[in-house]
Amino acid sequence: MSAGPSGKKPVSRRRRSMTAVLAVLAATASAAALVSCSTDNGNGSSTSVSPRPTPPDTASFSGTPPSAMASAAESAVASAKAEASAAASSASARASEFEASVSAEVERANAAAASELMKVKGQGNAMADVALTGKPRSQTGGVFAVVVNITNRTDKKASYAVQVDFKDADGKVVETRYVGAENLDPDERAQPLAISRKPPEMKLTAKIVKAQRY
Repeated sequence: MSAGPSGKKPVSRRRRSMTAVLAVLAATASAAALVSCSTDNGNGSSTSVSPRPTPPDTASFSGTPPSAMASAAESAVASAKAEASAAASSASARASEFEASVSAEVERANAAAASELMKVKGQGNAMADVALTGKPRSQTGGVFAVVVNITNRTDKKASYAVQVDFKDADGKVVETRYVGAENLDPDERAQPLAISRKPPEMKLTAKIVKAQRY
């Protein structure tokens, strides 16, 4: 195409070029707007907007959530019961272990003592021949035990049967044990043990309630 009399290109050609540039700029701006949406926070910086999370649909839930306080109380009760049960089992086990260290002959004598005392009414005829002394828990695995001191104060051989009651802090009898000593010579002394199977935490006292010489 040739130039006009003034040497300039036709106006229509320049308009077409400007229109094409504007179209490209508009398309670029639109694409940028789709990629990122931002808001001005007033200090010249922008903060990206994150989509708001959708709350869960609770319509499908059933039942009532447990109260935190109620759950804690139930847990505390269950824990206390378990500890009490474990303490009782542990005390019984330690008593059994300690008794296992006692000879079978002593156990037989204790069984004989229990049988003999079933025949006795009252305190028996040998209360003056017996006495109790304590036994350190460090020597018994932590269980409560007492030494029953039996002395044959007669001038001939004799056997003895003794009943020991264990009482709690209120004076209530919570356990009874029997010990014995057989064929003691005159002035001979025996020291069998009366061992409680109650938990070590219990405050117990021991008392001789029957003693029979036979």
